[in-house]
Amino acid sequence: MKMVKGHEAGGVEPHESGEGLPASPEPGPAANHAGRSMGNTRMFLLMLFGAVFRRRSRALMAVVASTVGAATLFCLAAVCLTVPAQMNQEMRAYGANLVVAPIERADQAKSDIAPAMVDHTSEMVAVKGPARQASYRYENVRVNSASHLMAGISPAQVRALNQHWNVEGDWPSSGKLMVGRDLAESLGLKLGSTLQVRYLKNDDQGQQVAGRWSKDQVIGQASYQVGGIVETGGAEDDIIYARLVDLEALTKVRRGTDVIEYSSSAVGADLTAIAQAINEMTSMGVHAQTVTKISSADTRIITMLQTLFWLISLVVLALTLVGVGTTLASIVAQRRSEIGLRKALGASAGSLALEFYVESGIYGLLGGLLGTGIGYGFAYWLCKAVFGRALAFNYWLALGSVLLSIAIAIIGSIQPVSRASRIDPALVLSQE
Repeated sequence: MKMVKGHEAGGVEPHESGEGLPASPEPGPAANHAGRSMGNTRMFLLMLFGAVFRRRSRALMAVVASTVGAATLFCLAAVCLTVPAQMNQEMRAYGANLVVAPIERADQAKSDIAPAMVDHTSEMVAVKGPARQASYRYENVRVNSASHLMAGISPAQVRALNQHWNVEGDWPSSGKLMVGRDLAESLGLKLGSTLQVRYLKNDDQGQQVAGRWSKDQVIGQASYQVGGIVETGGAEDDIIYARLVDLEALTKVRRGTDVIEYSSSAVGADLTAIAQAINEMTSMGVHAQTVTKISSADTRIITMLQTLFWLISLVVLALTLVGVGTTLASIVAQRRSEIGLRKALGASAGSLALEFYVESGIYGLLGGLLGTGIGYGFAYWLCKAVFGRALAFNYWLALGSVLLSIAIAIIGSIQPVSRASRIDPALVLSQE
């Protein structure tokens, strides 16, 4: 290919002496400043790289210290944030913590809670969090001429709410009842026994026949098989449980609920707020009351666990700070001669401090990443082993763990760096 000469192209003809060539532009102050900055940055990174990799054993110790601290703190924090929710969920299987009943007035007949009001109450309870519920309708029935309490329930609801009930046999089903342990023993009932139940009108609800009250008027009667015997150690041991549809068939009456029991995930002040909100709406005709023995136990146990975990976290945080600080102090002591030489060559205390802080931050970053992964593994194993549930990875907690590890590493290096900045170069060099 034929090359086109400069003069042929209309340019300036080159000359051996350089005359005629366009003068190269002199670099301006900005270019000089940028060049020096790039050079300083490159030099800083090279020195930082050398400091980290020339002393790999010391650097590894600092990273290990940060890793242990980050792993322990992440594991404790993850468990501390998860355990209250897990404990609350476990406690919800041990009965209701909120009971709602209709307001009884002396001048009015026995009232109940209509289905629409049950739904409205449940919506108010669910405002503070999910809740399980069970509705009960109670009637007095006769067994062998003796009056006993019979509850019409939804077995699925009551079973989910009271998982601590000790049931021998089956829960109520079509044609089968569940009888409390004390009542079964007093009546001599066993699994498979037949129970004749009658529902009678009360005296004040009876009809006059030939000017006389018709007492013991049988409204309904049926034979049931004892399918299960329940033992709770409470008042439930004296009650007969049947499906609500069976009780309605026996009484020939469909009406509302007598009691609604809730097992709400809300605890403490939130649970009290729910009860107050329901009680303030007097037009609802219901009264809500917290079950103190359950709600207080929830709050106390969860508070104790959280306090314990946070105290342990503070101790681990202090130990991590000491460990990282000690490791960095040894690194500074090892580099004492180098620091003296660099100060003698004009390095400022600020530049030396910046190098040490960045170096500490790198150790904290590496330790934080490794420790967070290891800590999540331990927390996952703990939740799986103790609660039988998986632990979701909390990205915000992981970010906080890494940032905290960097901060601890930098804070732990403050004292060693402060001592390094006070090194007298003449004294150090004279000792070499």
